[in-house]
Amino acid sequence: MRQNRDLAEKKELPEKPVFVIGHTNPDTDSICSAIAYATLKRKITGKRYIPKRAGQMNLETKYVLKRFNVDTPYYLNDVRRQVKDMEVNYFKPIRGCLSLKKAWERMEDSNVVTLPVCTEEGVLEGIITEGDIAESYMGMYNADVLSRAQTSYKNIVETLNGELLVGTKEDILDHGKILIAAANPDTLEEFIDEGDVIITGNRYETQLCAIEMKAGCVIVCTGSKVSKTIVMMAREHGCHIIETPYDTFTVARLINQSIPIDFFMKKEDLVTFQLNDFIDDVKETMTKYRHRDFPVVDKDNNFLGMISRRKLLGARKKRLILVDHNEISQAVDGLEDAEILEIIDHHRIGSLETVGPVYFRNQPLGCTATIITQMYRENGVEIDPTTAGLLCSAIISDTLMYRSPTCTPLDKSTCEELAQIAGINVEEHAKAMFRAGSDFGNRKDEEIFYQDFKKFVMGEKSVGIGQLSSMDDKELLEIRDRMFPYAQTVLQTDHLDIIYVMLTDILGEASYLLCVGDGADELAETAFGGTCEKETLYLPGVVSRKKQLVPTLMVTLQQEG
Repeated sequence: MRQNRDLAEKKELPEKPVFVIGHTNPDTDSICSAIAYATLKRKITGKRYIPKRAGQMNLETKYVLKRFNVDTPYYLNDVRRQVKDMEVNYFKPIRGCLSLKKAWERMEDSNVVTLPVCTEEGVLEGIITEGDIAESYMGMYNADVLSRAQTSYKNIVETLNGELLVGTKEDILDHGKILIAAANPDTLEEFIDEGDVIITGNRYETQLCAIEMKAGCVIVCTGSKVSKTIVMMAREHGCHIIETPYDTFTVARLINQSIPIDFFMKKEDLVTFQLNDFIDDVKETMTKYRHRDFPVVDKDNNFLGMISRRKLLGARKKRLILVDHNEISQAVDGLEDAEILEIIDHHRIGSLETVGPVYFRNQPLGCTATIITQMYRENGVEIDPTTAGLLCSAIISDTLMYRSPTCTPLDKSTCEELAQIAGINVEEHAKAMFRAGSDFGNRKDEEIFYQDFKKFVMGEKSVGIGQLSSMDDKELLEIRDRMFPYAQTVLQTDHLDIIYVMLTDILGEASYLLCVGDGADELAETAFGGTCEKETLYLPGVVSRKKQLVPTLMVTLQQEG
């Protein structure tokens, strides 16, 4: 079959972007590093690298983005393949008034078995399939089926390759039956009712009888010419006259093909998909139906194209660069169905596995932003003031303004250089950031608790560790009383064995460790010494979750195991 590009057209998929994304509870480093690295990759390659976020931002990060007038990355919570990752075929929609014959021809031209039927505005009304058309040919229908289907004379003329001598093509056959005039005129009068369609040959008396009996239409076969007298009388009586080159048998066989497709098309309970539907869900739905092609629509039911079963396997995976994490428990949902291209991180090597080799850069530094700053320099790309402000803010946040033991001389020197480019004072900017981030007063418990919360697998235990920082020691003790009951709820809902919340005093360079869960107190006391009071262990000098808390807890669990 030939391919008609006007009727069926493959919607060319644009070059697939690469999403640069951090962990599911993004902090300032996670967000700012994603934005800065996407910018670097665009400058190096000229291709589409888009920063995304895998969770809700905390107040500190919101302050930083507003301070440097940077748009918030769009939220991406699942990276499984979707309909928009497939090859979508676009078919020029047909209208419900189109004849069965024309619909069949379009199917042959387009090499498809399903056609979408839409309104003039493009809203999907139904679908017509090869099977529907075949069923219309094979089914037994009464002689009045054309009038019941509200068939237009345009459809009848096109189907019979005829010429309308009297009447208007836009007129609708809305009553009457189809009758082949094989009897003589005297007998025929007994069978003709008002509005009927009479199929006849070159019989003047029969044509005249049909008009006088108020037939709706007379179809004259075999190319016979209709006399001027018959034409004149038909006009006077409001009877349509059609000439066709086909013989009576062929006309009788073809005329039902003029029925509009909306009479046979499926209108109710249509199986449609949207661009954001996940392939896994699409597969499950498709297995329940024997259709080969399915319409794709938008939220307003506007037709966008068709997808087929055989194209499911060709759906392209989303391409990702992970920053500031390399553990599956901290990654966006659906990661196993995505293609990971790079990982840029400064944490311990975690549980994440990839199908093939990837570019993995992991350095023992205090912040991912420090690594990305190095990569700008290595590639000879100048850092603009806005990007410098973001990277500087990330280092300040992750190193607690150089107070964290994870902070290296390189982090500090890099931060100072970035501050000069951005035109900011590190100490003043840090105070403003921390003040914005520790504004707990009007925030919900859930928002506060999850603003910097990560999950770890330690031996056979699932451990959640959050960190809240403030420059006010009194404020931390007040927030402790709110977080303890909420952490007990999270213990159940997130199916964790233990939860620790670090309440870090930035200026005092110490943390209050809130301990929740069976054995949490004992494990913390064994790991750090001291005694828990009100489920809280005071840890002087401990401000880093990554370098001080997590490694110590893991070693203690291993020794006890």
